[in-house]
Amino acid sequence: MHALLFWILAALAIIASVLVVGQRNPMYSVLLLIASFGALSGLYVILGSPFVATIQIIIYAGAIMVLFLFVVMLLNVPTEDPATGYHARLLGGAGPRRFGAVLSILLAIELGWAVTTKVQPTMFPSGEARAQMTVYDIGLKLFRDYSFAFEATSVLILVAMVGAIILARRERS
Repeated sequence: MHALLFWILAALAIIASVLVVGQRNPMYSVLLLIASFGALSGLYVILGSPFVATIQIIIYAGAIMVLFLFVVMLLNVPTEDPATGYHARLLGGAGPRRFGAVLSILLAIELGWAVTTKVQPTMFPSGEARAQMTVYDIGLKLFRDYSFAFEATSVLILVAMVGAIILARRERS
């Protein structure tokens, strides 16, 4: 039963992720990305990690995607049109398509390597099995050891949002 559910959720995540890139309407892309995050959360539950699944829903599908949705609605981004004028010269015609094709080939090679490589489970130096971490332990590690990275990520997201607003604003004459 778990194997069937795994394949269904994996297919849903892959299809939703591909459709995110293929949509012309940015609102549909955001909603499909939320569906992809939901499927990924289901995969985490199947793998026996309900805490990561919950964080996936709360942080990504809840907070970050609402932020993306808010920015898309605030900017009132229209559907994607073919590049003309300045943007066509900037992109250089078929250059981005070639670059995307090369990245796709590299991704396929990496995926094939990951599927065929057998990973040996690692043990701690003493040979003991890894102890189960609790949510309390994860919180302590996050806010004590990785507090700078945690805060830097929040500043990076804020700067990205402000940059997107500045780049997309329209000059009024």
